[in-house]
Amino acid sequence: MTNTTEKEINTDNNDGVMPTPEEKNDMVKAVQQEVDQVVETKSVDKRKKTIVEAMEALSETKNALSALDDNDTEKAIQALEQVTGKLELVLARQPDLALAPVDVKPIVHDVFSSTKTIETLLEEAEQALKHGEVQKARHLLSGLASEIIVETTSIPLATFPDAIKAIAPLLDEGKAEAAKTALHTLLGTLVVSKQVIPLPVERARALLKKAEELMKKPERTDEESTQILNNIAEAKRQLEMAQLLGYGHKKDFEDLYEQIKEIDKKAKAGKSGTGFFDELTAKFKALFD
Repeated sequence: MTNTTEKEINTDNNDGVMPTPEEKNDMVKAVQQEVDQVVETKSVDKRKKTIVEAMEALSETKNALSALDDNDTEKAIQALEQVTGKLELVLARQPDLALAPVDVKPIVHDVFSSTKTIETLLEEAEQALKHGEVQKARHLLSGLASEIIVETTSIPLATFPDAIKAIAPLLDEGKAEAAKTALHTLLGTLVVSKQVIPLPVERARALLKKAEELMKKPERTDEESTQILNNIAEAKRQLEMAQLLGYGHKKDFEDLYEQIKEIDKKAKAGKSGTGFFDELTAKFKALFD
C-alpha cells in the first residue's frame, strides 16, 4: 500500500512550513485495525477482478518497447504477437468487456488535524481566493484529504488490440522509431479509475460498531457505559471532519447527526438491546458504499 501522509499546514505563517501533524487520539487508534480491514477487503475485491492474460499482455507490450530500445526488432515482433493472442483470449471469454483490469493500488492520504484546524485552513483559503491569491489558497488546501484511493489500471479493449495490430506492420517496414512512438502513446491510453474511501467516515463507522456491541449487553459496567458515550462522541467528530473535507452533502450529514443524537439519548438513559443502530447503518451504506 502506498502511504502518503499529508501534514497539517501551519496557519500562523505564510511560508509554507509543514510541521509535525497532530497525533491521533486513542479512540481513533483503537479502530485502526477495523479501518485497515475495510480497505484491504475493497482492494482484494478489485484485485480478484484483474485478468491474468491482460496483465501478461501489458507486460509483453512493455517488453516490445524494451526490445526496440535494444534494436531487437524480431524480439519486439514476437512480444507483440503475444499481446495480440492474449487480448484475443480475453475478448473471446468476455466479448462485452470494455476495460480489462491489470493492476490495483491503494494510496493513503491522511491529514491528522482537528476540525478547528481544518476550519481555520478553509477560512484562510477562502480569504486568499477573495484577494486573488490562488496559489496560496491551493497550497492551503493541498493537504486537506483524509482518504484511501483504490486505484485500478485497465487496458481499454475497444482500442488497445487494434492499436497493437497496427504497430506490427511498422516493424515489418523497418519503421522502428515510429513503432516506439506508437507504443509510448498506446501505453498512455491505459485507463485509471479511482474509488475514494473517506477515512473519517470509516473511523466513525467502526467507532459506532463498537458502541453498538456494548449496547447489546443487558448489564454493563460504568466503564463500558462511558466507553459507549465516548465512541459516539468521537464518531460524531469524525463525521464533522468528513463534512468539512467535503466527503458528502450537508443534508446527508445532518441526517446522520440526528440519528446519532437519538442513539446517544438511549445510551445516556442506560438502554440496551438490538436494532438501535439499524437505521444509521443503512444510511452509512447508502451514502458511502
